[in-house]
Amino acid sequence: MTFLLATACTTQNSTPASQTDTFIDDYQRSVEVPLNPIRIVSTSPAVTEIMYALKAEQLLVGRTDYCVYPPQAQEIPSIGGISNLNVEKIVSLNPDLVISGSMIPQKSSQQLEQMGIPIVCVIEKQRFDGLYENISKIGQLVGRTSEADSLVELMKTQLQSLTQQLNNTNTVRPSVYYVVGFGPSGNFTAGGNSFINDIIDMAGGRNIAADITGWSYSLEALMQADPDYIMIRREDSATFCRTQPYNRLKAVKQGNVIALESGTIDLQVPRNLQAILYISQKLKEEGGH
Repeated sequence: MTFLLATACTTQNSTPASQTDTFIDDYQRSVEVPLNPIRIVSTSPAVTEIMYALKAEQLLVGRTDYCVYPPQAQEIPSIGGISNLNVEKIVSLNPDLVISGSMIPQKSSQQLEQMGIPIVCVIEKQRFDGLYENISKIGQLVGRTSEADSLVELMKTQLQSLTQQLNNTNTVRPSVYYVVGFGPSGNFTAGGNSFINDIIDMAGGRNIAADITGWSYSLEALMQADPDYIMIRREDSATFCRTQPYNRLKAVKQGNVIALESGTIDLQVPRNLQAILYISQKLKEEGGH
């Protein structure tokens, strides 16, 4: 599914960079943004990834330490973490637009505004369809509206084809638990009001936590449900599988642990489609390891 990232062709903007337009961001803030930005700082891994998917990466002059996909994004100068942005570094990059996610500190946002640097927030949405909205918004901000439209339509077509195949099968949906966090600090997963729940559903699974809102899940409920499959970030998989009492779960014993590449499901990005395809394939196998 990686061809999704190569669908948008770059276009030359003819609008002078000095012209601005009013953009209403996801916090309902009215922001004057350049119609043709040429120096953009992203403070969100999802924003950075979507800009690459839209072939607008040449506009990026700054990104966070967590903006690591695609790998070439790491060649762009970093402006620090997400919750501890280096505002001085951002200013030194002379951006004409900053695009952030939901985790940027209000103080940092206010500092940038006071310095005359427009900052727009495009945040993660609860439902999967919100990804299309975010792609369109970022496409509008970076002057890639036609590329954004093409990417959205391609994703919808691919997803419709996949879900039709799943709906044509009459097999019982296996139960699935997605591990966000585990251990002494608590157990966390994606509830029914999340785009991750939508991903599990579209891949042909049944989220055992679909009846909760939020992220906290009790260990007792997990052990009692004893799901058919466990989904977890690849870097956490081995530790989870050898830790008690998780190693007593049926899915762990039978090797039905789906190890996911970080970012494919925990970020709201075009790679979510890859995750849906990968998970659906694993759910069809006898062992999902």
